[in-house]
Amino acid sequence: MQVDVRKMESPEAAELYIHAVPSPGAPVDQQAAECFAAVADLLREHDARIVEERIFARDGVIAQVTAARSSACGGLDDGVRPSLLAVPKGMQGELSGVLVHAVCGRQEPQAVRLAGMACGRALDLPQGRYVTLSGLSEPGAGDRTAQARAMLEKSEAALATAGGNFHSVVRTWMWLGDILGWYGPFNGVRTQFFRERGLLNDAAGKRQLPASTGIGVGPAGAGACAMDLVAMIRPEAQADLLLASGDQNPAYDYGSAFSRASRSPTPAGQTVFVSGTAAIDCFGDTEHVGNIPAQVEATIRHVRAVLRDTQCNDDDVVDSLIYCKTDEVEAHYRRRWANELPWPQIIVLSDICRPDLLFEIEAAAAPGAKRL
Repeated sequence: MQVDVRKMESPEAAELYIHAVPSPGAPVDQQAAECFAAVADLLREHDARIVEERIFARDGVIAQVTAARSSACGGLDDGVRPSLLAVPKGMQGELSGVLVHAVCGRQEPQAVRLAGMACGRALDLPQGRYVTLSGLSEPGAGDRTAQARAMLEKSEAALATAGGNFHSVVRTWMWLGDILGWYGPFNGVRTQFFRERGLLNDAAGKRQLPASTGIGVGPAGAGACAMDLVAMIRPEAQADLLLASGDQNPAYDYGSAFSRASRSPTPAGQTVFVSGTAAIDCFGDTEHVGNIPAQVEATIRHVRAVLRDTQCNDDDVVDSLIYCKTDEVEAHYRRRWANELPWPQIIVLSDICRPDLLFEIEAAAAPGAKRL
């Protein structure tokens, strides 16, 4: 098993990013027990509380994985369910990895509740209220586009209970099962919702769009889609939403309503959120169609360009998720890049948002973060 821990600190708080990746080939019960035992030990050692948690595993073993989590984490569980994300079995096995973002400090995260259910956390800081929401979905809302609209409205309602709205959001994750079957209609729903909420106004040239990942990883169990988000409820001027960054132009120019990156205050300082990034050129066209090594290398180059633009480097990366379309893509990435990149990372199999895209990366970076 591999455990990578990154820590960022300020006088007010510290943040931990924990990536637990199981030993390949082990039975899933053993994989999960080892991962969550390591996570629980780290949380206790640092007196840390969870603010975000994602579990990537094959849908059929999610119950076993969550049972291992309950056994290991015990009193550390505050009742907020982690994002449970269904991915195919990859080279790591049936459990691809566990990501936990936690905070240490005087302030205790408080559960954000909607209709009696804990769906996120809020943390009051000197610079404002930091809010995370996880695993929000509405599988009973109707067809996929109806579910997407209901998911966004549910997220808005949860933000309102914490005193915010979508103008406070700096980062979203859109977990979209069968993404290739409905990414266009999903984009239409999201764009319309953002227009109605005043984040988009084409006539006025307004594009207040959070960084985002839209990826072919669906929620475990029922439902076409789910979402996570990070918001900082404060004066809007404190956040930077970077429509274009690095060597890529705005995604909105070709129909996807998100910024390439965002930079926001977080509990222990500033974090740069790099959106899901693939081999797309400055005109919005797919690069290196059919060429796995070239697409992977181009994607890494694009992510590093965003990091440079935001005064970050490889050593500042505290989190990355690596999305590979096929076993062949995963094998190439692991062989050529996984050990060369100094980023903490979890690698999963997933469709990307276009049929000719083979690979995608998202990342978060915090200048001054340290590896423990």
